[in-house]
Amino acid sequence: MALYALDESLWFPPVDEALPDGLLAMGGDLSPERLLLAYRQGIFPWYDGDIPLWWCPNPRFVLIPDELKVSKSMKTLIKKNVFEFHVNKAFGEVIHHCKETKREGQDGTWINENVEAAYTALHKMGFAHSAEAWKDGKLVGGLYGVRLGKVFFGESMFSKESNASKFAFIKYVEQLRADGVLLIDCQIHTEHLESLGAKMIMRQQFIQLLQHIV
Repeated sequence: MALYALDESLWFPPVDEALPDGLLAMGGDLSPERLLLAYRQGIFPWYDGDIPLWWCPNPRFVLIPDELKVSKSMKTLIKKNVFEFHVNKAFGEVIHHCKETKREGQDGTWINENVEAAYTALHKMGFAHSAEAWKDGKLVGGLYGVRLGKVFFGESMFSKESNASKFAFIKYVEQLRADGVLLIDCQIHTEHLESLGAKMIMRQQFIQLLQHIV
């Protein structure tokens, strides 16, 4: 299979033509129109240097909100009101902290200035959202992503205190579930999200779900 090179026109190749690692295309830009088109087709961007890379891995890591798992220790922490939960109170801070957070096994981050600007634009348009954990008036954890229809596409999360990002994720999933969201895209496997109930599904099933609920 060949790797597609995008130009200025708004299009993506069929997702079943992605390489075995999920890489589908390279190039293009992060305009709101291209990003929204990508998400509606189950595609998301990562950066490699200055070039956007577009991915649609198989299998796909997702969470069904009704299958959220909350451990006893997290239930206790939530009851103690250690953190305060807010949505979209500090979107810019959240994405910046996600950019600055060092990841195990990674030399850098795919979140660069172009990504910050692109998702901030989506936030101003009402598509990108942040879920946040606050403590003593300070932002200590959170995540951001894109909401389309009944799907939330998670992008990145950070934590400055133990369990802060997990707290924000749990509270946001509960809120999304109450709001009718049926699927949360977690993109690729992490033990952190698996412990919260996320699971692998085949790409074809993921795309079929999107067609009915985005």
